[in-house]
Amino acid sequence: MLQSTLFACLPEDLACTPDGMAIDHEGRLILACPNFADTSMPGCIFRFDKDGKMEKWIDLPIMEETGLVCPMGIAFGPEWDLYVIDNQSWLDRPEVKDKGRILRLHLFGDEVVHVTTIATGMEHPNGMRIHNNQVYITQSTLTRVTDPSGKLVSCVYRFNLDDENIAVTNTLADKQIITTFVTINPECQYGADGIEFDFNGDLLVGNFGDGAVHRITFNADGEVAGNVVWAQNTKELQSTDGMIMDGNRNLYIADFCANAIAKVTTDGTVTRIAQSPDSDGLHGELDQPGEPIVWQNRIIVSCFDLVTGPDKVNTKHEMPATLAAISLE
Repeated sequence: MLQSTLFACLPEDLACTPDGMAIDHEGRLILACPNFADTSMPGCIFRFDKDGKMEKWIDLPIMEETGLVCPMGIAFGPEWDLYVIDNQSWLDRPEVKDKGRILRLHLFGDEVVHVTTIATGMEHPNGMRIHNNQVYITQSTLTRVTDPSGKLVSCVYRFNLDDENIAVTNTLADKQIITTFVTINPECQYGADGIEFDFNGDLLVGNFGDGAVHRITFNADGEVAGNVVWAQNTKELQSTDGMIMDGNRNLYIADFCANAIAKVTTDGTVTRIAQSPDSDGLHGELDQPGEPIVWQNRIIVSCFDLVTGPDKVNTKHEMPATLAAISLE
């Protein structure tokens, strides 16, 4: 297996839970920190220049009602505005129930000049991708929708990039829901998470609890034509958190539960390529990997390091928060 190394330790007074990443127009690495482990730290955005020098870049606008902002998935639009998922609902507190937002940060140079709210009231928005002037969002739980099996339902929402103030209901009445998933695994009822577009324009979505990657195809009108399991091998891939595709059309997936990274080739073959035991991540271990991104011929991995349980390798949260790296050379 490949060996991961330490990419960065985040400042202990600013970040405790790293998550989503993106690459900006100058090739800089952008990192979202929802800071779930200590909500006294406001959620924020970090930036790494091409030499790996780190700085805190953006303090995000908090929601006045809750006093929080928790950025997870992020992506740049065609005009290089930054789109951000604010998933306060992840904290599972009554006061933040259904307080998920999709924000658009209008940038002029490196400065945020205006913030637009695309959608509000989301139950559990998580991963994000932008494709053909629309933003696609995985929602990991959709508890108001009941499947005959009694198992968890989750979904993908699709919004236009210039939408504003759409109040979702987290039901199938939301016309922005394009497809749904049912998580079969009774031991891990957590649904749609990682999201990526392949080179054919098909949408790939990870069903976290089942360790499965679904392929969603579209017809000429952009409507969903199919939703099938494309890749699944529970021996090699236990859970599907963030995912990213490289220039050779390989898909890399953060296996959150197993402290591992898996690679899926174009024929759907799944192989675990790196794995770490429970650790503090300070030597570059995969300390509950949440999101991977390909940058400078490396896979950079944010280490979420927070969730525990019988199906998780991770046993506790430690500081400082870390990012790991795996060379692709």
